[in-house]
Formats: sequence, C-alpha cells, structure tokens
Amino acid sequence: MNNQNEIDIALRAADNPIMVESAQHLEQVLNAWLKCEIIGIDTEFVRERTWRANLGLVQLSDGKTVWLVDPLKTGPLDPLGTLLKSQSLIKILHAPSEDLDVLLYTTGAVPEPLFDTQIACAMLGQSLQMGYHSTVEWLLGIAIDKGETRSNWCHRPLRPAQLKYAALDVCLLPIMQRQLLNKLKSLHRESWLEEDCARLLTKARTPADPEQSWRRINGNGRLDGSSLAILMSLATWRDQQAEKQNLARGFVIKDNDLMTLANKKPTSLSALSDLNILHPNALQRHGPALIANIDQILQQGLIADAPDSLQPAHRKLMKDMRRLVQNKASELSIDPALLASRRELEGLILSPEGEPLPERFLGWRKEIITTGLLELKEAFS
Repeated sequence: MNNQNEIDIALRAADNPIMVESAQHLEQVLNAWLKCEIIGIDTEFVRERTWRANLGLVQLSDGKTVWLVDPLKTGPLDPLGTLLKSQSLIKILHAPSEDLDVLLYTTGAVPEPLFDTQIACAMLGQSLQMGYHSTVEWLLGIAIDKGETRSNWCHRPLRPAQLKYAALDVCLLPIMQRQLLNKLKSLHRESWLEEDCARLLTKARTPADPEQSWRRINGNGRLDGSSLAILMSLATWRDQQAEKQNLARGFVIKDNDLMTLANKKPTSLSALSDLNILHPNALQRHGPALIANIDQILQQGLIADAPDSLQPAHRKLMKDMRRLVQNKASELSIDPALLASRRELEGLILSPEGEPLPERFLGWRKEIITTGLLELKEAFS
C-alpha cells in the first residue's frame, strides 16, 4: 500500500469514527486495540479553573479505524488502562506531557512503550516545540483545520465539527510514526527517542512535590530569608489546598498575592484585610490559615537560604556552554533546545561538586555535550 492510499484510508476513518459510549462497548473495543502493533492516542480535556484536567474525550486510531471514547458516558476507564500497560503495543502521542497526566489520573496508567512524535521530529532537525498540525504538514503535506482547538470538550452533545477535529488529531499518527521511525533509524537515533520517552514517563509517574512549589513563583530570589521562608510555607499550603479543592492555584490565591504576604508579613486578620489582596469570601475562608502559617514562621525565627543563581562571573562560562551546545546542534542538524536549554545549563553550572549529574545530561547526550560542558566548568573553577 502506498503512502497516499494509507493517508486516504486514515482520513476516511476520521470522517466515520466509532463512538464508544458505554462500559460494555469499551470492554469490546479493548480486544481490537490489543491486536494492534501500534496505536495513536490523543486526549481532549478542559483545564482552566481546576487542579486536575477534566477529561472530555480519548481518541485512538490504528490508521484504519478511529475510536472516540466518551468518558462522560463510559464511566471508569479501566480497559483503557489495560491497553496503556500492554508492553507489546507501541502508543504514539504528540507532545504528550499533559496527556500523560490526565491519563494517569483517569486510568492509573501511562502509555508504555511510548513514541512521542514531537521529540522524534526534533531529532530530525525540526523545532522542539513543533505542534501536531505543523508536523502533519511537514511530514505528509496535509493542512488540518485548527478551528476547534479551544472547544469545551466536557459539554454535551459534542458537535460534528468537534468530533471531526478530534479524529483528525489521531488518525494520521500511525503513518507518521512509521515515517519518523525510518528516518530515525537511518540516522541511528531511534535509541535517543526511546531514552527520552522513558524519561517522559518517569517524570509523569513522579508526583509534584508541593514543598518545591515556591520555585515557580517569579521574584522568589529577591526575598530576604524570613520572607522566603514564609513564601515556601504559603506556596506549599496553597498547593495542598488547590489539590484538595480541585482548583487551579490562582483560584486559591494568586502568585503576586503570595509575594505580597511574604513581604508584608501580616500577623492578624485585620492586617491581612488592610492589604486589599483577598476577596472578602477568600479572606474569611483562608485568612486564619494564612495568618497561622506566617505566625509560625515568625515565632520560630525560620530563615530560608536564597536559591543559588548565576553570578556575573558566570557569564562567560554560560556563553561558552551555549556556544558548545549550538555548535554540536549544528553538526547534528538538530534544535539546540533538544540538547540543553539555558535553564538546564544554569542548573549544571550551579550543581555542587560531587553531586550526581542532572538526568538531562546523561544517556545519549553525555558523549555529545556533557563531557565538553564539564570540561568548561572545571576550567572555570
């Protein structure tokens, strides 16, 4: 079968997807899925005000058939979890980090073995951030409509245009995977992809540590020791509350407001109210807990050390490291971001002597850039 015939079959499948809308039907289609060697998977979800994404649809395709699973009608997705855990079946996803989170939460499993088409494209010289629609156009010369990108996937009934969009997001993945795998093999880079996909799965299985949440708040490095200790405590409390209430962090309390609390250190509800940063309802609901956290830090005299940051003396080292990464990326005709980002290089520079290397600099990257980067760091010190 030539490539155009495969594409035509896949597109026809997207025009006539099989709707899976009952627990019984879900059990039945599991048998068909488990007979596949590869299967494309995508999810549609809503995540605006909530801590956890609300799953609206799961799409699957073997390139000849498209199944659209409606979790609002099927109930528990245990059969889908069985599919995801099947080691004999390669699961193809594009830029799957959010998909992995929602699948793990709803099925208890992540798709393993995984083939990430976005990373595969980056290993073939494309941008590390290339979206699905651009990938389809680059690989197959097909332009796909993006009109339903911001749909409410949890509202029922789903419109025909939504179903077509969802089916198109998955029907071509098996064809894409075969083409990408052949290209990777010709460059002897298939092991690169296996390693990076395994790392993605490990990250997805590792729960976020609420005690590290403060690191994502802009401006934390400008706080004094007492204020930073307060920010750490409040950010941990906020993550715990957000998960408990299934609310996005900002709907518990915004980052800027946490910074204000850390700086102003109110120790009474009246002082907190005077800051005018909380709605009266939020003040009543969260005020006592916020004051208790701040008061505990102040009473115990806790002081936190500011996170390490690059010093002016590091500028030349960073410049030399980035040049090395750029040169190696040029030699390999790949996006430099695939090798190492500026933030990852910063982490390498700041990592203490004798500590294990950051995971990113092991594996296939070690011979390409890590040895050279460490030599630059050693020469600097």
